[in-house]
Amino acid sequence: MIKCVAIDDEPIALSIIEEYCKRYGDIELSTFTSPVDGMRCIEETKPDLVFMDIEMSTHNGLELARTLPADICLIFTTAFSQYALDGFNVDAVDFLHKPIFYPRFERAMEKARKWIGHRDMPEANASLTLKVEYKNVVIKFSDILYIEAMDNYVKLYRRNMPMILSHITMKEMENKLPAEGFARVHRSFIVALNAIEKFSNRRIHLESVQQPIPVGRKYTESFNSLYNK
Repeated sequence: MIKCVAIDDEPIALSIIEEYCKRYGDIELSTFTSPVDGMRCIEETKPDLVFMDIEMSTHNGLELARTLPADICLIFTTAFSQYALDGFNVDAVDFLHKPIFYPRFERAMEKARKWIGHRDMPEANASLTLKVEYKNVVIKFSDILYIEAMDNYVKLYRRNMPMILSHITMKEMENKLPAEGFARVHRSFIVALNAIEKFSNRRIHLESVQQPIPVGRKYTESFNSLYNK
């Protein structure tokens, strides 16, 4: 469940965000027309994601955004496109230009999910060491996209780096990975949850990976439970 706070002095704009969050699912949303009340809620509840209007009658969303904790994902919602660059300069993950349509909202939410996934990966800079031929190679968990079994070896695919082939069983590999960040989805595949772009009960599409990853029947329920959590 993603905890969200939306701040906008226009009730209609908030109702649209609320409707879209319900449609998207797996979101717990609190809405505020008062920036003061909204920021107080953020301070008290520490949400995962904040939707913030920029030009409000009493406050400027850009200024408020600069006071947000660094571990909160931010999406700006505004009718004024000239603020887009300023929005990204305060590390907003996306910028939704009003009127907001659901497909665009959905794309922003997928970006947010990835951002939150990276944030929540245990010890973001943690790593494992694998034997590759006659040397040890240190691999950051955050670099891993997916792992494929090949007899008593594994192929480990990384972001923007060469594939690694290591003499290790899939079970041993699974035990080396943090359970919160990775899922066994097939007898031959383990995927990084924060690399997932979209999925069904049978296929998973990963960022920058052309071929979808199959989901085995026996892994469907456990994968859906872990990913949604």
